[in-house]
Amino acid sequence: MSTKKNEIKKDLLAQLERNGIAGKHYLDLVEDYIALWEIKNMLIADIKKRGVSIYWCNGGGQEGYKKNDSIAELNKTNAQMLKILSELGLKAEKQNLGGEGNDEM
Repeated sequence: MSTKKNEIKKDLLAQLERNGIAGKHYLDLVEDYIALWEIKNMLIADIKKRGVSIYWCNGGGQEGYKKNDSIAELNKTNAQMLKILSELGLKAEKQNLGGEGNDEM
């Protein structure tokens, strides 16, 4: 398991524990979230590699450019990931990255 993926999974499980949420159903949702996270990263890699428009040719003399379907799939995947977080009752937590009392912008 990649380090970042492992960190995300550990963080989600720790948040569930802090919130007193337990059960196999919730652990399964965390696994679903991690699977979607991997898919999201593959979709992003595809968009970076092939771009937002891709060339197509049907072999019958027709050719052109069409939108990369990975863009729509990325949007759907992100939406599903947010739904899972909502179902788990998890939200982003504020972290104090600048030290104590550093609330100024």
